Amino acid sequence: MTTLRHQHDTAGWQALDRQHFLHPFTDHKTLHEQGTRVITRADGVYLWDSEGTRLLDAMAGLWCVNVGYGRPELAAVAAAQMSELPYYNSFFKTANPPAIALAALLAEVTPAHLNHVFFTGSGSESNDTIVRLVRHYWDVRGEPRRKTFISRWQAYHGSTVAAASLSGMPAMHAQGDLPIPGIVHIDPPYGYVLGGEQSPAEFGLRAAGWLEAKILELGADNIAAFIGEPIQGAGGVIIPPATYWPEIERICRKYGILLVADEVICGFGRTGNWFGCETFGFTPDLMAMAKGMSSGYLPIGGVMVADHIAATLLEQGGEFFHGYTYSGHPTCCAVAERNIRIIRDEGLVERVRTDTGPYLQARWRELADHPLVGEARGVGFIGALELVQDKTTCQRFEPYGAAGTACRDFCFQNGLVMRAVWDTLIISPPLVMNRDEIDELIALARRCLDLTAAALGVR
Repeated sequence: MTTLRHQHDTAGWQALDRQHFLHPFTDHKTLHEQGTRVITRADGVYLWDSEGTRLLDAMAGLWCVNVGYGRPELAAVAAAQMSELPYYNSFFKTANPPAIALAALLAEVTPAHLNHVFFTGSGSESNDTIVRLVRHYWDVRGEPRRKTFISRWQAYHGSTVAAASLSGMPAMHAQGDLPIPGIVHIDPPYGYVLGGEQSPAEFGLRAAGWLEAKILELGADNIAAFIGEPIQGAGGVIIPPATYWPEIERICRKYGILLVADEVICGFGRTGNWFGCETFGFTPDLMAMAKGMSSGYLPIGGVMVADHIAATLLEQGGEFFHGYTYSGHPTCCAVAERNIRIIRDEGLVERVRTDTGPYLQARWRELADHPLVGEARGVGFIGALELVQDKTTCQRFEPYGAAGTACRDFCFQNGLVMRAVWDTLIISPPLVMNRDEIDELIALARRCLDLTAAALGVR
């Protein structure tokens, strides 16, 4: 049987795209002038477009394809579950075996004090759930004034109304009258920009101190929680100094404020531990998850809840008037459970921590000698390059963002997917990437940096 997807060449797909498809985070006028890139297949760490061009995917889709593309085990699990029970809801005193099994497995791989999960369909939904759940928790505790969330500028927590408000992206806030009330932001631990002459250890403490200053400004009795990504991913791979997160936790405990780790990007092995909070040494009260939870094969997310919070809600909270049609979706849960077992059984977390992660970071830091690169930084399987006009003064190119966009475009033209956040180039490869593929990534990145330097007139 001939289907629509077998009837079009690239131009045909682009024409249909222009007519019908509204893309996320896209200037559609510009997109339609240039034409959509149509990705048709993938395997391992590689993508192919409709023209047959192979691309090394150094972004793992959108930070998510941890086990790589084309895993037959995940396709088989999805097909089997769809044949047996493709869908049923988790409302009305109902559960299904894949959701129960996944919940139990998540309790095994997450930190020991996190033993309950609320299932969602995405990271955005997970963070919206956290806003609802935390405010309900404080109401049940008899502290209804605790409503305010403190987040950080350049944070990314999702695109739904509450999640976009938690995000620290002014361009997002400018559309839709955001943030909603009860969400405020502090500066991030962005050492390359804000660290000045301080040592990393000193700057980490100073940056954490911005949280305490905001708490004192607003009054601790009004603060519900502090939320943060262990590494701020979409904000430019902002990696905090080692002193930062332990001090953040100390401040939260001092004032009785809940600590929320958004592990949507860092979770499931990306930093060389199962979760970023383990890499940076802090203990969250709640943890948002998605992306690597299923390696992007099917949409699913969740919120892990600490035992002391779960006990309060279970014993005193009554009905929690919140949920989603797809909470605990059986097919998504079956695929996520198999995906997590692949990560565990193949030792991908340990490999990133002890083998390929250190190798990637050593090779990545070699790019710091390039005339365009002011800093090359990373942890595990995540990295960033700061593109600057002057390495000594850290002076940026004008207009800001043009250099990053140019380099990103050269990457696509030369078979590499690397993302630009203004003039910061970032990577987040599949965790299955081997040393030969890492070498290929570095060679392609250097070639694209050279092309960018030539285009900008830098030698």
